[in-house]
Amino acid sequence: MSSVSENPTPQPLSDSQLSEQEAIRREKLMKLMNEGQSPYAVTHFDVTKTSREILSDFRKLEGSAASVAGRLMTKRVMGKASFAHVLDTDGQLQIYVRRDDIGADEYTAFKALDIGDVIGVTGTVFRTQKGEISLHATGVTLLAKSLKVLPEKYHGLKDPDLRYRQRYVDMIVNPEVRETFRKRTLILKAVREFLDARGFIEVDTPVLQTVAFGAAARTFKTHHNTLDLDMFLRIETELYLKRLIVGGFDKVYEVGRLFRNEGMDSTHNPEFTTVETYQAYVDYQAVMEMVEQLFAFVARQVCGTTRISYQGNDIELKAPWKRITMADAVEGACGARYADWENDKDAFAALKAKDIHCEENWKRGDCLSALFDEYVEKTLIQPTFITDYPVDISPLAKRKPENPDLTERFEFFISRQEMGNAFSELNDPFDQRRRFEEQVRIRKTEGIHAEVDEDFINALELGMPPTGGLGIGIDRMVMLFTDNASIRDVLLFPTMKPLK
Repeated sequence: MSSVSENPTPQPLSDSQLSEQEAIRREKLMKLMNEGQSPYAVTHFDVTKTSREILSDFRKLEGSAASVAGRLMTKRVMGKASFAHVLDTDGQLQIYVRRDDIGADEYTAFKALDIGDVIGVTGTVFRTQKGEISLHATGVTLLAKSLKVLPEKYHGLKDPDLRYRQRYVDMIVNPEVRETFRKRTLILKAVREFLDARGFIEVDTPVLQTVAFGAAARTFKTHHNTLDLDMFLRIETELYLKRLIVGGFDKVYEVGRLFRNEGMDSTHNPEFTTVETYQAYVDYQAVMEMVEQLFAFVARQVCGTTRISYQGNDIELKAPWKRITMADAVEGACGARYADWENDKDAFAALKAKDIHCEENWKRGDCLSALFDEYVEKTLIQPTFITDYPVDISPLAKRKPENPDLTERFEFFISRQEMGNAFSELNDPFDQRRRFEEQVRIRKTEGIHAEVDEDFINALELGMPPTGGLGIGIDRMVMLFTDNASIRDVLLFPTMKPLK
């Protein structure tokens, strides 16, 4: 086995907590280093093909030379010849290693390799007598020693907590995990392709902000030492993107990370990815049509069809999607009529009649939303637009001209999950200030720091054209298109409580 002969003096490796197999692996490494054959001294290996390229282009490549590199996943030694499988970025490829082809010393070194070691293999592409496409090795190079033992092949890495903490192991032993994240990349690419083709401009806006926007979400707080200034991680990209509409861009979007200092469950993580879009001179009806087109486009690009399966349900993403107002959906599900509530007291009574808890500072809109959460959301399997949200719970949405208690806002749901939020944007600076001030008042009664974004009000006072805005949770979108039930399964490194 080829190696580099000059190495620094190795340091002793010892740990009383090592397992027997780990201790053996460290002894092997020490032996290599003492012989001047440290794998850590290897700086590069010329990879000419991936496993997928060899398997898919076998007819063209048969009999030709190729080099692959990856992790040794299986090894079957049969005297003077051996079979093994190497896992690279695309998948696994069988290699055939024979003593007479690589030499006695290299073959002895090959037999000493452990499952998990990273190796490079040069050889000739061929097909075995049993029909498996393989690489007939002419040389094997150890590129990195695996000092840890991979989970056993048939049981794999099953503990969810350990999978999320050690995603690197999860990706090695569970091929479907890597496929999920490949598909995530395709989904993001498709979203960008869709928006770019429609003339949207992708932009970046600040993650660190000096104003804690007075919305419902709690912020993460940090401190800038040079400015001696408290700052906040953004909970949305909305206000900066709307500033760009004011500035003259008619179509903008941002794919970015948001941070909310709140709970964690199967659909929530403190940091997550969204795409937000803003288009001048359109309303929420136009945005609804764009959402239908976007999801159908992504489905075709990623899955090849608009009909997908998610958690046992067949979902049809092709337009038209169902549209129903929040008030009508609640009335149909539990009989409560929003139009009959003349004040907050009537709304509280309706919740009490349904034995649903309500907070003292809730308004009619909060009560309607609570009934929706309890009775409606769990019934929404096929794509559905829930429209016309109360102004109480829509601080940035434009009021409906025919009913100022409601807004031109919608959320859309697929398989019982809210996937996105959109509305005709509020561009009245006086109404916006009043709503900001009310939100700040409520947040402060809850002990949450919040303040009016005066610069945004200043931007609105310059004049913002009628605008349709949209926010989509990319992580939930990936969950949908990869059939994963937990957001942690579509985040490479989800937030975890440190082990003590």
